[in-house]
Amino acid sequence: GNFALAAARAMMDSDKSAEEVARAAMAIAADICVYTNGNLTVESISR
Repeated sequence: GNFALAAARAMMDSDKSAEEVARAAMAIAADICVYTNGNLTVESISR
């Protein structure tokens, strides 16, 4: 669906980090889907 489309569009630029891909995918999804907003909280685990 729309989230898969968003993720595919975001991954076209392969030099992005995982967080950048996630943010880009959610931004695209927010533009496509009326039930998705652009307010994100990203939690990451450091090594």
